[in-house]
Amino acid sequence: MTSVTRLRAEYRTDQPWVGTSRPRVSWVVETRDPAWRQTAAELRLSDGRTAVVEGDENAFVPWPFADLVPRERVALTVRVRDAAGEWSPRSQPLEIRQGMLGGGEWSGRFIGLDEPAFPAQPFTAVGRIEIDRPVAEAILYWSAQGAVIARIDGIPVDDSVLSPGWTSAQLVHETTDVTAMLGIGAHVIALEVTGAWHTEEYGFADGAHRVYGEQPFAAAQLHLRFADGGEDVIGTDASWHAAPVGPVVASGIYAGDVVDARRALEWTPATGEDWPAARIADDQPVPCARTVEPVRRAESLSVREVITTPSGRTVLDFGQNLVGRLRLRVAGPAGTTIVVRHAEVLEHGELCTRPLRRAAATDTFVLSGDGEDDLEPVGTFHGFRFAEVEGWPGDLDPSAIEAVVLQSDMRRTGRFHTSHPLVQRLHENVLWSMRGNFLALPTDCPQRDERLGWTGDVQVFAPTAATLYDCDGFLARWLEDLRHEQERSDGIVPTIVPNVFGAGWAAAGWGDAATVVPSVLAERFADRTVLAASLDSMRQWVDAERAASGGSLWESSMQFGDWLDPAAPSDMAGAARTAPGIVATAYRIRSLDLLAAAAADGGHEDLSRRAHVEAEEVRSAFAAAYLTAGGRLVSDAATAYALALRFDIVRDAEMRTALASRLAHVVARDAFHISTGFLGTPLVLDALTDHGFDAEAAALLLQTRAPSWLYPVTMGATTVWERWDSMLPDGTVNPGEMTSFNHYSLGAVVDWLYRRCAGIAPEAPGYRHIRFAPLALPGVADARAEIDTVSGRVVGGWVRDGADVRWSLTVPAHARATVVLAGREPIEVGPGEHEWTTTPVEAPTPPPASLWGPLADVAADPRSYDVVMSVLEEHDPGLADNVRRRTDWTLRTPLGAALFAVPGDVVGAIAAGLDELRSATTAP
Repeated sequence: MTSVTRLRAEYRTDQPWVGTSRPRVSWVVETRDPAWRQTAAELRLSDGRTAVVEGDENAFVPWPFADLVPRERVALTVRVRDAAGEWSPRSQPLEIRQGMLGGGEWSGRFIGLDEPAFPAQPFTAVGRIEIDRPVAEAILYWSAQGAVIARIDGIPVDDSVLSPGWTSAQLVHETTDVTAMLGIGAHVIALEVTGAWHTEEYGFADGAHRVYGEQPFAAAQLHLRFADGGEDVIGTDASWHAAPVGPVVASGIYAGDVVDARRALEWTPATGEDWPAARIADDQPVPCARTVEPVRRAESLSVREVITTPSGRTVLDFGQNLVGRLRLRVAGPAGTTIVVRHAEVLEHGELCTRPLRRAAATDTFVLSGDGEDDLEPVGTFHGFRFAEVEGWPGDLDPSAIEAVVLQSDMRRTGRFHTSHPLVQRLHENVLWSMRGNFLALPTDCPQRDERLGWTGDVQVFAPTAATLYDCDGFLARWLEDLRHEQERSDGIVPTIVPNVFGAGWAAAGWGDAATVVPSVLAERFADRTVLAASLDSMRQWVDAERAASGGSLWESSMQFGDWLDPAAPSDMAGAARTAPGIVATAYRIRSLDLLAAAAADGGHEDLSRRAHVEAEEVRSAFAAAYLTAGGRLVSDAATAYALALRFDIVRDAEMRTALASRLAHVVARDAFHISTGFLGTPLVLDALTDHGFDAEAAALLLQTRAPSWLYPVTMGATTVWERWDSMLPDGTVNPGEMTSFNHYSLGAVVDWLYRRCAGIAPEAPGYRHIRFAPLALPGVADARAEIDTVSGRVVGGWVRDGADVRWSLTVPAHARATVVLAGREPIEVGPGEHEWTTTPVEAPTPPPASLWGPLADVAADPRSYDVVMSVLEEHDPGLADNVRRRTDWTLRTPLGAALFAVPGDVVGAIAAGLDELRSATTAP
């Protein structure tokens, strides 16, 4: 049976409103027929209009009907035709509602407090209406320069949080159907407003200042259509009243909220009639309709443990580093004050707030004394696992407190499973970091005085993000802000978007978000519209790179480089082993290649040709300056080799083999500890496995000592850290001024887990063609992934079964797949479930090393390396770190000779440990 499912209009699936007059339509076909192929689709509206679209497209199909008009409401069904001319049954109807206002329709005035007492003062504005006849439809549009909760008669009109969010290109308005809330009689429309991002002070230390405004403002308008055919529009204006009333006394994204339950409002038709008149704001922007999901409460977590710290303080552990806030249910005498401080980690048993810098991350709650209060901040969010509670009346009941998780409400699409517990936890950590940092915009971190849209972070993470969640619309909207900020910066893409720092410069790997992110969205979601919309932005960025470089090599401007290379000192995050010129020039080539491809896709052949020619010129210059005849780079570092290979900078097959071999050597030289920063980390495993160095990739992935992906997992991390050693092995926090425990950048490795480990990679946009080339990694028993793509659900993976490996792949109806299994010729398969079994030939496990055996033997055997490092760490962690960092673990030099500076008794303990390991290994 063939069925049409997952019907949607534009990006959103959470509700029917669309923010365009011509929403693109997508669907997925489910069928058991392996030969099925779509040849046409018929779209039908509830008013009888029908359109047939020839071809096999199912993602972002252009709207074939007349433009939707404001507040228009239709139901859409789709059926598809197969190659035999048979039509499928119709899909379930999809409701589509036009959420945009017409040109000139926005009439609500932005209003605020007439005489605020202090900057960023929260307020409530009210307007009263009288409904004298039955309402057929009531649509409320509302927005804020700040964050707003819209209420009718005290009841929130929707479940969004911190609406309308943070944008720079154009302010967003929400659209909500409130028909059911407006019966005949008197009603009060209220806007509860906090400053949120609009009034926050951005910048570092003494340079922090307000960028957008000192006070928040909000606006709304209600469109009424009555049962008798009459219509009315009621909007915020000078007749509304506004006062600093309501439970929120003070609010800040970084500071936290002060909530006084004694100030809770009583909602009656007369509420606010004696308040001062609202002030009309000087600035009156015209907002645009929301096109992507808002921030919502995703789930809540209970207290896992109540901790009494060495100083006697009470700290709650929620067991998961998260982004959100606490909800308290508590009764106590009126005026009782509860103070909650938030942090991600404990240090020496106490709440560690140093990494927050000037972000207080503190919420204060004042009890009403009138029974149980239900308290939750409204204008802030925190990144935390631990919360210190002070002032709780009586014995603290942990069941009365829960952590509310906030995130932009995107649909989860990617799932990965392996029985390897550390790798599985790594995947979950990356997932949680994305959830917390995809909140209104893609941020770097959610806890300190930053929480900004750093372009480099999202550039490296975009492929992983596009696998884990349906973030196409989320990132497409953020790209609108990027293009806006780029225009303000004469073609330069700022390092953060929205740009609250003002001035910017061309930073490689950061500004390249302009070319990389839209290309990722086109590849993963088949969203060619966002690629076309970004084409001029891409061109402007490569022009800016050319101007900044002053020639082919880009060595003449300040760069972040391979940011947070683990070898960099804690106070010099940019001091990487790979020269910044290599990184910057490599990214020039990458962006030129992406521009050439995007221009060709859009039919701009001349632009494509120019970009291609320039890319070849820069390639030649890169090779002449940085590549030796023997296949080494002048920066003999993993990131340099990974860039040259993965960005296809070096194309000669023999030279690529030499570079890949040297990369494998460099990785082994560091005893399979990670040696890359933000820009090299997403590339290094691919660069190895592309050239057959699977064992080296596995050793790098599975390393558990710092620096490595799994070291934080062994330290109890539940999100990805900003630094490889944000927490040191002794439990102290990295001394660097910049340390976050929720920072998704280094988690970009997860895309490799899906594409190479489980084997599901897009060979054509939207996974219309899949490349299934999984790797049964040494040390891993199984891997399985599923991705809900625009072509349907793809499931693939493998499991060891004795000496055999069983491989499986499910191809959706809209896709085909090329299957590449080791030792077999590639084959093509169509939709359906497929299985294969092979018996791979794997390298034997190396024998344990000895004290006078080569260093290379120690690094090649994780058991031997573990013995050496464990003994050293037990004696002196600092000495252990020095031995690890200063030793070339590829040498044939005996281990004992390399330990010349280690005390003799420690060397003896290492020798005994290795002897014991060999005995245990060879024992019958």
